[in-house]
Amino acid sequence: MPHLFEFFPKATVCLALTACSMAATAAAQPGSVFIEELTSFELREKIANGATTVLIPIGGTEQNGPHMALGKHNVRAKFLAAQIAQRLGNAVVAPVLAYVPEGAISPPVAHMRFTGTMSIPEATFESILESTARSFKQHGFHDVVFLGDHGGYQKNETRAAEKINKEWAADTRYRAYGLTAYYAAAQAPFTKVLKSKGFSDAEIGLHAGLSDTSLTMAIDKSLVRPDLLAEGAKTGPADGVYGDPRRSSAELGQIGVQIIVEKSVQAIQEAIRQRGIR
Repeated sequence: MPHLFEFFPKATVCLALTACSMAATAAAQPGSVFIEELTSFELREKIANGATTVLIPIGGTEQNGPHMALGKHNVRAKFLAAQIAQRLGNAVVAPVLAYVPEGAISPPVAHMRFTGTMSIPEATFESILESTARSFKQHGFHDVVFLGDHGGYQKNETRAAEKINKEWAADTRYRAYGLTAYYAAAQAPFTKVLKSKGFSDAEIGLHAGLSDTSLTMAIDKSLVRPDLLAEGAKTGPADGVYGDPRRSSAELGQIGVQIIVEKSVQAIQEAIRQRGIR
């Protein structure tokens, strides 16, 4: 039997195969958990079919030392939110919020001292969360969940959810949640496992150390520069590293991924159950 390339130029065949691949991808989009990949009509149908929980992943754009990309939180929040949504089965994921409070801009403090970090006022951040929640309620979502990948604004998530819930108090079908369990899972539970494997607190670190870097590597290795990993005790806070990331690995990070997804799913399911019996 004659080969396909005998009748069509290679470029033509490649274009045809690419078109088929793109068509297949497009056809698969209605099954996506990401709102930004759906049409308005597809999302409306999902809601009508019971997908009434929306997860709002919150990241941030900040320095992570010389070895890790500025968008770490954004990539992680989107990936983990998708994993959680798939486990829940009745949830979709909103676009990532990449602009968050990172401290004073002028004079700069904390992460704002490093090139690339972006900061907005806390009041602005909370207002964005509140307006987003109101928008999703308008479209038929019953449970609006804030998933924050950064510790600095956990209190803001909680305040925004509390304000919204006061507005919605007359109708118990609707509820907003500042899911601090998501961020907490990446702290003590993950640290406990890492320590059981022989890693010290100093090595695990608080920011851009072993736990933080490993979690990022498990989700997207391209965000980490392996050749630039250095001991935090040598680089220090002046370089934005609090910990020792040299022994970081995707395998260790996968442990953190599993813990975060598991504990977040449990917390969301319990919160929705409590809402239902109020």
